[in-house]
Amino acid sequence: MSTSKVQIALVLPDLLGTYGDFGNAVVLEKRMTWRGISAEIVNIRFGEPVPESCDIYVVGGGEDTAQTLAVRHLREHPGMQRAAARGAVILGVCAGIQIFGESFTRADQVTHAGLGLIDSTSHAGGSRAIGEVIATPADGLFEGLLTGFENHQGRTVLGPSARPLAHVKVGTGNDGSVEGAVQGRILCTYLHGPVLPRNPQIADLLIEWATGIKPGPLDLPDVTRLRAERAKAAGVPL
Repeated sequence: MSTSKVQIALVLPDLLGTYGDFGNAVVLEKRMTWRGISAEIVNIRFGEPVPESCDIYVVGGGEDTAQTLAVRHLREHPGMQRAAARGAVILGVCAGIQIFGESFTRADQVTHAGLGLIDSTSHAGGSRAIGEVIATPADGLFEGLLTGFENHQGRTVLGPSARPLAHVKVGTGNDGSVEGAVQGRILCTYLHGPVLPRNPQIADLLIEWATGIKPGPLDLPDVTRLRAERAKAAGVPL
């Protein structure tokens, strides 16, 4: 870890904060604090350099223009990419899964180079995917179901170096078949909610990657109840 505290970089929340994905950084900080692990959130706004010293980087969702500005900023300030090269943990949501890939093509058919952090390409689909998603874990990566809310037009194709996060049962995800991507310690998803409050097992996986310590269980009955309600509403009981 970078210091005695686990540093969680919330990257460009002023550009990629449309869907409340800053909540993912809050969940990581709280779930570590509740276990006696010292952690802090470091906000990195548009125009500011991106430090390469943080332990976890959280990138949220945004519209096309914000996404293009974000990838340009991150190429000019490559601290996150340098951190990824040394094994830092990175969570990319919605816009994140697209800009982390090799390229993404917007609805206006203009193709932009991505950051090359994951082996994927993204393009605009024919229709917008909106609604609840239920997916099962790929390769035993985590326990339980992955749930969340998607609102995107993007379709993402994974290359051989990336693997899906989950297999879709309800909703669209990347392409109607798989959801998200995992490559090394980079984890991506299209899901909001935000995704980590809705899926604390994913938060704990990221914490384990960052600290090298498998987190013990937390008794949070409200979280369990709300997850069960969401899954039941989507027709796939937990």
